[in-house]
Amino acid sequence: MGDPKKTTIVLFSGDYDKAMAAYIIANGAAAYDHEVTIFHTFWGLNALRQETHIPLKKGFMEKMFGKMMPRGADKMGLSKMNFAGFGPKMIKEVIKKHNAMTLPQLIEMAQEQDVKLVACTMTMDLLGLQREELLDNIEYAGVAAYLADAQDGNVNLFI
Repeated sequence: MGDPKKTTIVLFSGDYDKAMAAYIIANGAAAYDHEVTIFHTFWGLNALRQETHIPLKKGFMEKMFGKMMPRGADKMGLSKMNFAGFGPKMIKEVIKKHNAMTLPQLIEMAQEQDVKLVACTMTMDLLGLQREELLDNIEYAGVAAYLADAQDGNVNLFI
């Protein structure tokens, strides 16, 4: 048997719908026996944030970023038609009606399929995010680690 197929995705967007697309592709690739990596950077890190507030010692700017960014995948807004938060409620209703999976469910499924979820450590430093604020069972790395995965990738996406 040949080398395993590899898919890498850079999740830069903090939009619910774009993150959902990334996770649908990741889960599909994993189902087809690809080794999959999702490298979460900048606003894409919000998909990995825990929903509960974790009290941590932070500077003023880090606290402000923490308050302004959505806490967890389910709190992310839409890229289009957000309508001050009403758009995500509408899309979640459509998802429910069609028995599709929500973004938090897609993230859980990815973890069950051993999709490598990576948080960009440089961006974590810039935004003041700490490991305690992110989901369990994820990896932490810089761009060099992503590039090592991507150079052997059959599919490399930027979302």
